[in-house]
Amino acid sequence: MSNRVRIGAVTYLNAKPLVYDLERLAPDVDLIFDLPSRLADRLASADLDVALVPVIEYLKAGNYALVPDIAIATRGPVLSVTLFSKVPWKEIRSVALDEGSRTSAALAQVIFRKRYDVQPKLQPLPIDADPESVATDAVLLIGDRAMHACLAGHPHAYDLGEEWADWTGLPFVFAVWAVRPGVALDRVTAALHDAKRLGLANVGTIAEREAQRLNLGAGYCRRYLTNVIRYDLGPRELAGLKRFGAYAAELGLIPEGSIRDDHRPSLVESR
Repeated sequence: MSNRVRIGAVTYLNAKPLVYDLERLAPDVDLIFDLPSRLADRLASADLDVALVPVIEYLKAGNYALVPDIAIATRGPVLSVTLFSKVPWKEIRSVALDEGSRTSAALAQVIFRKRYDVQPKLQPLPIDADPESVATDAVLLIGDRAMHACLAGHPHAYDLGEEWADWTGLPFVFAVWAVRPGVALDRVTAALHDAKRLGLANVGTIAEREAQRLNLGAGYCRRYLTNVIRYDLGPRELAGLKRFGAYAAELGLIPEGSIRDDHRPSLVESR
């Protein structure tokens, strides 16, 4: 039986600092890239040992450990999670949700129902679908696709990170490193922290490289990674995670009791 640790990550720009030089730092890992929703499914089926999963999947599982002090979070606008709409929030009756992420879909539902008291009809938006071709009132896009989109036929563009921060005053955690039960990360935990440290120290290099791949400005990419996305999982981020989990449980998006009574995630320790 192989002792290699299977790590799942996404190819989105905002995740690049977290996997910077990871394969050199931890030569005994297999780094596998996929969509966030598929990473969650693969972690649940034991096809992966640790994965950068949508936080809703961490909350829903209820039994994953969490690599401490690392997250993909924001304390305001996130730029890469946008609801494009033909009408204002309270007039939205149907929405197509990008199938790439489940956290953003859950966040949209929380904002719709708890902040604006509306419950639109939901339908999936396939990864390869043209967002302008769907007949819904609104379309939720995430990741690099959201950063490229304009959707001229949708006069309203709502940043869900900004919506959450304006409403709650708390950061929003979009993704975490989740570890399935029974997996001992040993030195891999330290490697994940080293990758984050090196990634943040080399944001300029990452931005320049990814800008060419994404056909975005290097300066834009650097500001996004430096000023928009937050990679720490501190007390305020945990408070935001707790609030989101409570709303999600209230709306039936995660099982009741999947968050421990003290609302603190189970943390995996470095060894």
